[in-house]
Amino acid sequence: MIYTQYLETLKGNFAALSDERKKQLLRIQKIRKREVLVIASAISKGPQAAIDQTDLLPIYDQLETLKGTALDVILETPGGSGETTEDIVRLLRKGRNEVNFIIPGVAKSAGTIMVTSGDDILMGPLSSLGPIDAQVQRDGKLFSAEAFIEGLNRIKEETDKNSYLNRAYIPILQAISPGEIEAARNALKFGKRLAASWLQQYKFKHWETHQSDGRNVTEQEREERAKEVAERLGAHSEWLSHNRSIKIEDLQKMGIRVTNYEDVPELADAILRYHIVLQMSFETNIYKVYETPTSQILRFQGAPPPANQPMQELQWQCPSCKNLLKLQLNFVPNVPIQHGRLPFPPDNKLTCPVCKTQSDLSPVRLHLEASSKRKIL
Repeated sequence: MIYTQYLETLKGNFAALSDERKKQLLRIQKIRKREVLVIASAISKGPQAAIDQTDLLPIYDQLETLKGTALDVILETPGGSGETTEDIVRLLRKGRNEVNFIIPGVAKSAGTIMVTSGDDILMGPLSSLGPIDAQVQRDGKLFSAEAFIEGLNRIKEETDKNSYLNRAYIPILQAISPGEIEAARNALKFGKRLAASWLQQYKFKHWETHQSDGRNVTEQEREERAKEVAERLGAHSEWLSHNRSIKIEDLQKMGIRVTNYEDVPELADAILRYHIVLQMSFETNIYKVYETPTSQILRFQGAPPPANQPMQELQWQCPSCKNLLKLQLNFVPNVPIQHGRLPFPPDNKLTCPVCKTQSDLSPVRLHLEASSKRKIL
């Protein structure tokens, strides 16, 4: 009933959602006795939610507020760039002898690769990883590198079988360069190599004896096991779908030790509550969250206006009825409100004209004014 309770008390209230997230993060930090950082994306909001280079600065900024040598990372992501994932892990591990990953929901693709760099992985009933599969971008859209290569292979197999090329494939193939094909293949190899390297270096460093006979584990055995697990995580013949969920039981069968946070009821309650409030936050215009118990950076849909632009349109979706509203943000005086737009509320309290739900836009104002370095009038 926690979700129902939060829907009744927090929905559409930015300030209350933020306060509750902080409260639950502080609980997690106290229970775990180590610092906590959140790297989370609204998975339903498309390519902008993917891991990319723009994540590095906010993560670095939030890490600057943390001084301990042990860190828990709450991760929620659809995946993205393997190269950026490597850079993020370097930031997380710098000066720390222990980094763990808490997965309340999903960490797919490059998110799964990132998780292999953890000393421990904490998961629960709603948690899932996904097959290792870097993403490639074409025409502004993200695609599975594996699916891209597999589609080309199917065209080749069909052509070989029929001894001719189906004309319907010609415009598709003409739009693909050899460089894109090679980049997709390299992305797949890169992801598996990263996972194997991190599993050996971090996840399996505590594997010291064989359970079967008590023999000491050699470094070569750690390396071989890491490569085997990385290959299985990237084996699409086994998982079949880029979006397939890899659960605790699947990881345990591969020989990966995973901590089930349900075994600690107070921790499970705090993680569940944080996860629910995070998802409710993503029902607003927020699409990325980087935060600690005492600081945060939020990303909102809608780019800041150019310095000489007198006003900007902001699209806002009511969290209750999903009605899409167009708000006009004026940066200079006496700019008339255009037809079909609503003025940005001076008190930051927006009431939906359809369902009358009130939303607090204070964090939106702060974000837009900070990013544009201009005041909304």
